[in-house]
Amino acid sequence: MFVPAGLHPPHVERLHLDQMARAGTSLFEIGLAHDDAVLDGPIIQAAYHRALRRENALAHTLRTVEHAAGLRPTVVMTYWEPARRHGPEHLARLFADAGAAGVMVVDLPNHQAERWQAAAKDAGLHAPCLVPRHSTGTDLARLAAGASGWLYAPASTAATGYRGPLDIPALADFTGHLRAASTLPVVSGVGISTPALAARVAPLVDAVVIGTPIVHALVTDPEQAPALTAAFAQALTPNTPTETRA
Repeated sequence: MFVPAGLHPPHVERLHLDQMARAGTSLFEIGLAHDDAVLDGPIIQAAYHRALRRENALAHTLRTVEHAAGLRPTVVMTYWEPARRHGPEHLARLFADAGAAGVMVVDLPNHQAERWQAAAKDAGLHAPCLVPRHSTGTDLARLAAGASGWLYAPASTAATGYRGPLDIPALADFTGHLRAASTLPVVSGVGISTPALAARVAPLVDAVVIGTPIVHALVTDPEQAPALTAAFAQALTPNTPTETRA
């Protein structure tokens, strides 16, 4: 389950995490709010902007990670700019101390990859890699070789929040290339907008990421978030665990 930190006051956010854990989430992905989330669609971007108006984004995210990690394994999703601003080594240590199992930098610059991977390793964190769908050959091999924890294979080439059809054969082909390049688990998200689509993607990967539908519920009608979480979890069982970001 993908949850942007800072959408609600801390005590409300903790309640939502508790409810989603009970509803079937097996892993939390906590988003560190960023004001230029170029890979995300309007719903997650708006959620980040709302979170940034609330208080110090990093401090709130650390508290959120700490609570989530007490419920389920927890990873962090961030853009490179916050890592650059706070210092990759410092940020990795903060999230490790908060209980995160890994941190994925979705727009990690090639020239900063070794530094980030070393910082994550030194902190005891996984450094999973989002592999763009256009990646092939030596580029794909380089990304796979530098990652740890898992490889993230977008189900759609669109930004998060895409609600159209998915090209399942193309995704199957891409995940096949990833498995040929690495023994790491493959996780998929982006555009998995319904439980039915989640069930179609699940046999191709090791975990499915659901996000925008949940974020939309958390913003508009938080009481619906546990039921929606349960619907996705039921669609995936027994195929794959539920993470969360779409």
